[in-house]
Amino acid sequence: MKKTILEAKQILAVDDEEDVLDILQEELEDYGAILDKATSHEVAIEKLSSLTYDLAILDIMGVRGFDLLRVAAASQIPVVMLTAHALNPDTLKKSIALGARAYLPKNQLGRVAAFLEDVLTLSYHSAWHRTLTLLKGHFGKRYGPRWRKTEKEFWDQVEQEVELKSGAIITS
Repeated sequence: MKKTILEAKQILAVDDEEDVLDILQEELEDYGAILDKATSHEVAIEKLSSLTYDLAILDIMGVRGFDLLRVAAASQIPVVMLTAHALNPDTLKKSIALGARAYLPKNQLGRVAAFLEDVLTLSYHSAWHRTLTLLKGHFGKRYGPRWRKTEKEFWDQVEQEVELKSGAIITS
């Protein structure tokens, strides 16, 4: 087992696709994380209401991920939003606005352990700085270089906040 911040962390993964949960389990097992899984909104709500987690990974589409994000954020559980089909500026904005710590495309599941280590190690702003850096190129190619134009004030504020506070590592 690799020595990592993920060791013994209680993580809830919620996705309506069993194979995604299996990949997460496989990717995290060498890191000593304790993965609890749910395939429905109802089961996830029950788990979030009765157990304590160090982190939650929530699919956006099939399990009403934004509703789950609200519940997890209210319990101060760091949340990573996971998506394949909702990889767009609107869901990214909503993830930020509702308090997610990061946003992970499903095609990056092979890098999930390092990504989660960043989420647990870096400050909120630093984690978003890395996420936005990762996504800028993708969104620029897919939606054009002006993809933030319709929500310019929001994106300028986010950009300013993550730039000013990036680089902070959580030490406790």
